[in-house]
Amino acid sequence: MKSPVVIVAITLTAAILVAASLLIFVGTRKGPGTSTLIAPALQQRIMHPHLV
Repeated sequence: MKSPVVIVAITLTAAILVAASLLIFVGTRKGPGTSTLIAPALQQRIMHPHLV
């Protein structure tokens, strides 16, 4: 029987690999030409000159 430390280590490794795979999969499903690196910049509030 394996020690509990080995079982926990294997389980954590598997969970990290699954989470990383999901993040990569979701990140690559963006539309063509859309970079995930500039996505926060697209959410910035636009200042309209006539409202200032």
